[in-house]
Amino acid sequence: MTQTASSRPVTDGSMKRLFRVLSAIERAGNKLPHPFWLFWILAAVLGVTSAVLADAHVSVTLPSTGDSVAVKNLLSSAGAKFAAESALDNFAGFPPLAVVVVVLLGVSVTERSGLLTALLRVTIGRLPTRWLTFSVALSAMTAHVMSDSAYIVMIPLGALAYRSAGRSPLLGLMVAYASTAIGFNASPLVTPSDAIRSSLATAAAHTVDPGYAITPVATYFFTAVSSVFLAAVIALTVDLFLAKRPEFTPTPEDEAAADKAFNARHADSGEHIGTPYAIGLTAIEKRAMKVSAAVLAVYVLGVAALLWPGSPFRGEGGSIVQSVVVANIAVFIALLFAILGIVYGRQVGTIPTLSAVPSAMADGIRSIAPVIVLFFAVAQFLAYFTWTGIGSVITVEGAELLKSLDAPHLVILLVIVVAISGLNIVISSGSAMWSILAPVIVPLAMYIGLAPQAAMVAFAIGDSVTNTTPMNAYFVLALGFVQQFRKGAGIGTLLSFTVPVGLTVLISWSAFFALWYTLGIPLGPGVPIR
Repeated sequence: MTQTASSRPVTDGSMKRLFRVLSAIERAGNKLPHPFWLFWILAAVLGVTSAVLADAHVSVTLPSTGDSVAVKNLLSSAGAKFAAESALDNFAGFPPLAVVVVVLLGVSVTERSGLLTALLRVTIGRLPTRWLTFSVALSAMTAHVMSDSAYIVMIPLGALAYRSAGRSPLLGLMVAYASTAIGFNASPLVTPSDAIRSSLATAAAHTVDPGYAITPVATYFFTAVSSVFLAAVIALTVDLFLAKRPEFTPTPEDEAAADKAFNARHADSGEHIGTPYAIGLTAIEKRAMKVSAAVLAVYVLGVAALLWPGSPFRGEGGSIVQSVVVANIAVFIALLFAILGIVYGRQVGTIPTLSAVPSAMADGIRSIAPVIVLFFAVAQFLAYFTWTGIGSVITVEGAELLKSLDAPHLVILLVIVVAISGLNIVISSGSAMWSILAPVIVPLAMYIGLAPQAAMVAFAIGDSVTNTTPMNAYFVLALGFVQQFRKGAGIGTLLSFTVPVGLTVLISWSAFFALWYTLGIPLGPGVPIR
């Protein structure tokens, strides 16, 4: 049988070498222990490291407060006492745990109703295949307005979108995860992360100029354009190279596994994923979509009313950034998804009564039980890392190194990008890292005549591109989805995809930033880059 151009095996020598390298990464990564045990091993390494540094009396002074932070020995009696006393609080107070559970309660209802698949059939499902990766990647950038909730929503949506187009759902969920994580600080919309970074940067700038203000839209021009640029970079990287790996060629077995995995979550509702997907909507579905759209509009207006000037839902001094809505965005997102799911499901019959709602929520929570187990280990490790003070030592000493450089501004900015991308592998919380580094980087930038907003962009790039390491709590979530399609998949399976995407984005986004800086394009409204 004659093969078509698209079905011929790849014979290009450089492509084969690339696949061999990625396969080696996968094999090496898969030799690592289960992530649950990996974090306990890391905790043991952290304990030994903290003992050595504490014995050497290593300490740093925090620029923001002037307080001295000395490394504490996790293996001491005080460390053992902390580990025992804080275990429950570490787990219960682990931010991703609450976000994942709460958002999934709402998303599970929407998924059970069939609204998500209906949206795909009239949006992504209708797009030409060549635009699918770009569309999923750009959707992930847009979803950053939901903060960490974007992971919960986009990963299964990516798989569904690719499945609907007859492509590998495994590839789709990897694209969605990589796009959400690696481009986390790029979005066509203003995100909660923008608000957090700008508020911390403003406080840091006040040490030099008490009247200086950095707003959440200070870098909007750059981040909005970056979202489209990164979506294109990811699409080219995936479609020209990674998608050609043999494991991403859909087979009947893969399709059957995908249908089984997704249909299992819809079994009680009667809403199943067909093969192939139906592109059009029935008259009932169209009416349900219109009603859902009207409910969405009312909901958005209602949330906007909560932020009206004088509303008690606003933060101190009438701040929107510190409002109840922004601080608890996961709750509002979950409520929106639940309401839309109920409205749509009642119309099409997938959620015939309200008694079906708790069942849908329970199914959603059941699907992430392995993730919740892993979160316990992750939460303990991160708490130990913070308690020892090693994180403060790494960030402060790294900032001092930047300060000692006597180089052109653009070089300093690119050094910040590379340095933060390295730190981000170890310290996965961008807001925590920025809270320590902002009091150093922002005043330093102002003292040498560099726009602090430019330094903030350099930090944001570095804080994004290495977000797909196992240190990211949502790596485990993505791996759990991967294992629904590849039972033997491990850490290396996911890393072999995300590492090349991350490296490509690091190089291309840095070059894009350098070009933006060289051309002198404003970063945001009224904010020159230099």
